[in-house]
Amino acid sequence: MLPAWFVALALASLVARPAVAQKKEAAAKDSSAKAADLQAIRESGQAFTKAFAKADAKAIAALWTADGEYVDHTGTVFAGRDAIEKEYESFFKGHPGYQMNLVIDSLKLLSDSAALEDGRALLDPAPPGAPAISKYTAVHVKVDGKWLMSNVRDTHVETPSTYRQLQELEWMIGSWAAEEHGSATEVTCRWIANKSFIERTFRVTTAGQVKASGVQIIGWNPQTRAPQSWLFSSDGGHAVGQWSSQENSFVIETRGMTADGIPTSAVTLLTPLDDKAFSWKSIARSAAGNPLPDTDEIILKRKP
Repeated sequence: MLPAWFVALALASLVARPAVAQKKEAAAKDSSAKAADLQAIRESGQAFTKAFAKADAKAIAALWTADGEYVDHTGTVFAGRDAIEKEYESFFKGHPGYQMNLVIDSLKLLSDSAALEDGRALLDPAPPGAPAISKYTAVHVKVDGKWLMSNVRDTHVETPSTYRQLQELEWMIGSWAAEEHGSATEVTCRWIANKSFIERTFRVTTAGQVKASGVQIIGWNPQTRAPQSWLFSSDGGHAVGQWSSQENSFVIETRGMTADGIPTSAVTLLTPLDDKAFSWKSIARSAAGNPLPDTDEIILKRKP
């Protein structure tokens, strides 16, 4: 016969096992429910970026609660779906073709029906002006089984860059073209490396054949306290240019070398005519110390 204490312990164990199993099952269900809620919130963010890419202000506003609020980086408050929709409509009209990427830095449930999200919103292409990160904080609430944004606040934070030193060259950003003297010239300028440099690519074609192409990087030289450029051409030549502004033109004094070691020099004049055109001309040119004729002036026009 088993001792009474052993029988009692065995019975207690049998009673406890279902309770432990129930607790584990409840914990598993709770964990699964939380994971599903967090995934639903992430999917809401994906729906936001898709609607943003389509410039669909109505679909974006539908991701807020009826009385939701959006506070932009200036502190302006847009209360309610109608106001939020109108604000995004205004943005899309003034900034066509933009994409947005969301980076979630933190997402946590505060309760069964509330969550807090912190992250960064990145526009592509980068908008004009100093480079910055748009940080946001979003409060999500669960309404009738659906997660919606209740309050979103944006904060504009500038990032380290030499943009401020180069911003007088921002007029160059874009695509340009010219057809003169039997040749077609195409130039594209864009910001790179967090707007600390400008990349200028160019191509010259004659009778459908590419005669010259290359890339130029423009940056800030802290020693000379002026822009400086590095030019690399498709024929293997390269040059370094020192930039200065004189009256309405930018003057670039360059010294370089051809692929076979012949030293070159030139002065390039860039003159903005308005926001849709600028002129380009190269003067005082030389190769191996021998003077070369000036080039003709070329007028490049901004492409749509």
